[in-house]
Amino acid sequence: MSKGVNKTILIGRLGADPDIKHTKSGAAVANISLATDYSVKNKDTGAWEEATEWHRVVFFERMAEVVEQYLRKGSHIYVEGSIRTEKWQDKDGQDRYTTKIYGRDMQMLGGRGDNQQPSAPAASRQGGHNPPPVTPRDMPTPPADDEFKDDVPF
Repeated sequence: MSKGVNKTILIGRLGADPDIKHTKSGAAVANISLATDYSVKNKDTGAWEEATEWHRVVFFERMAEVVEQYLRKGSHIYVEGSIRTEKWQDKDGQDRYTTKIYGRDMQMLGGRGDNQQPSAPAASRQGGHNPPPVTPRDMPTPPADDEFKDDVPF
């Protein structure tokens, strides 16, 4: 029997500082509000307009600690996780639903000025280690465009 895939990838900016809480056992839980921007064509004018989608993202344990330490309102991040819809009842007993992204991996994007915090390595719940950060001087120089002209088969 085939299993499904539930994977979400988002790149956006925090709309507020992270909200950090701790479970009874002391594990950290970080909730963030992440804004992703996209363009949409106005049906009446035909002009392209910017639109924003807001996502609730939650991180647990070590990832939550990294979020607490390094992220602030406006931080630009890459997030991988899965979508979860939670059912709950409001004060009137009505069923309500909240959709969240359970963040598994996170990478801070941009330079030091973008996140207003010192740069930190990527963190992952999987594997429990932090790889060293990659700096521009560590990255190979891309080849010039004319180097590929003879290799294109069409």
